[in-house]
Amino acid sequence: MPFVQIKKQYLAFAMLLFVALFLFNSRPAFQCQYTTEMPVSYLPTIYGITPTYARLAQKADLTRLSQTLMLVKNFHWIVIEDSETKTPLVANLLKESTLKYTHLNAKTHKSKQSTASGVEQRNEALNWLRNHLSSATDKRGVVYFMDDDNTYSLKVFDEMRKIKNKVGVWPVGIVGGMRVEMPLVTDGKVSGYNAVWKPFRPFPIDMAGFAINATLFLDHPEAKFSRKVQSGFQESEILKYFATKDDLEPLAENCTKVYVWHTRTQKPSILDPKKLKHPPLPDGHIEV
Repeated sequence: MPFVQIKKQYLAFAMLLFVALFLFNSRPAFQCQYTTEMPVSYLPTIYGITPTYARLAQKADLTRLSQTLMLVKNFHWIVIEDSETKTPLVANLLKESTLKYTHLNAKTHKSKQSTASGVEQRNEALNWLRNHLSSATDKRGVVYFMDDDNTYSLKVFDEMRKIKNKVGVWPVGIVGGMRVEMPLVTDGKVSGYNAVWKPFRPFPIDMAGFAINATLFLDHPEAKFSRKVQSGFQESEILKYFATKDDLEPLAENCTKVYVWHTRTQKPSILDPKKLKHPPLPDGHIEV
């Protein structure tokens, strides 16, 4: 009997060992894998400069844009309000965005010479940028002027990081009365422009269609937008400080791909409650 009991004990031990080995080997493969993150290659900082102004669709536009920018690595958003003071709406939106940002304000002072928008706001951002870069250890980066209601593919940010020297350019969709406004490229160089709206402009491209090497703003402290220049010529005004046509670097597969669209939010049509037979409940206490 003792011998039989010993055999049963060995048999039970063997069965337990078998079950343990079976459970160990049947675990999902990822449970026994150990991975370390690969080192991320250097990504130049993109400084996105966005003027904005108070309107009913402002929060909606900024929300949509901010959630695109959350997916862009190493991005610094400079938002400038057309206002005497910074508003709680924009301040709270930026705080909640988790983005790295700078919040500025500058009031527009339009003149008879020019009704161009965003002049004072972009110049305020450039003042901040120069002060920031002058004290920064790493001054490398890219400057991109962004409207708050345009539509941006993530690919456009990848493209602008390819700028080697001065200014990179690419097509812009739905702008200037065209399906696409774009630089024309011959043998890897910009040879002309496909534009119908005032094609005699020195640089007939949209603000969304180029980005500038950030260090150039330190090399050219005089570079800024001008209240003396009409709308549509502000692009040429800023680019003239940095480049000629021969200096432009065609990106987005030699300017054959559209990664940004000059979309515009339609002004909302809101009914006047006073003119309604059955007015809705007051909603002025709700931020929209």
